[in-house]
Amino acid sequence: MAEGGISSFWGPVTSTNECCEKNYAYSSYIAEFYNTLSNIPCILLALIGLINALRQRFEKRFSVLHISNMILAIGSMIFHATLQRVQQQSDETPMVWEMLLYMYILHSPDWHYRSTMPTFLFLYGAVFAAVHSVVHFGIGFKVHYVILCLLCIPRMYKYYIYTQDASAKLLAKMYVATLLIGSLCWLFDRIFCKEISNWPVNPQGHALWHVFMGFNSYFANTFLMFCRAQQRGWSPKVVRLMGVLPYVKIEKPKAQ
Repeated sequence: MAEGGISSFWGPVTSTNECCEKNYAYSSYIAEFYNTLSNIPCILLALIGLINALRQRFEKRFSVLHISNMILAIGSMIFHATLQRVQQQSDETPMVWEMLLYMYILHSPDWHYRSTMPTFLFLYGAVFAAVHSVVHFGIGFKVHYVILCLLCIPRMYKYYIYTQDASAKLLAKMYVATLLIGSLCWLFDRIFCKEISNWPVNPQGHALWHVFMGFNSYFANTFLMFCRAQQRGWSPKVVRLMGVLPYVKIEKPKAQ
């Protein structure tokens, strides 16, 4: 949105995306204050997931997944703090990389040619990053990202129907719920921005999208860790950190 009363440290806005929040309303160093800080829960949740994956010696793919969630959140913070075209890439490119990683984790257990999938996905992500650094896709980027998300849904559903554990199924349901609620917040912020600008209080729909997607990623990661532990025969169960936040606890056979 239009700039507030504080001068910009980063110069004029050059990004192609802006949200329904007044720019530089609280600090000359942060263009979109709430959209920047709302990424902090995403980083903390990913950090909790990473610690759990490392502590229980899950496969490295899950550590990389949690780290990718953190990189995405940090990139989003940088973008929303500056609203610069270059920093926009630090938000959008990790979004695609993250979805490619989800595709690998979802499909790799049944993929018979182990080197082909990671090689293809790595090259795809590298080529996309190179092209996206010089070409602005606009609506094409959003369509591309949605397609990648949709490609993951059938596999997630397959994992869901083959999972008998009620607590694990609840994780999948929370994944879907946070995705739907977060998407509604994002759409509300985009579609009704003109009306919201006249309200006495801005509900900060895009910031809420960040928070819900932080939980969405955490629930997805935890559900996938449970399913993978089942495949490996690690006797997984869902327990709760401080009685609130679910995580997966495993018992590996002594040989492992």
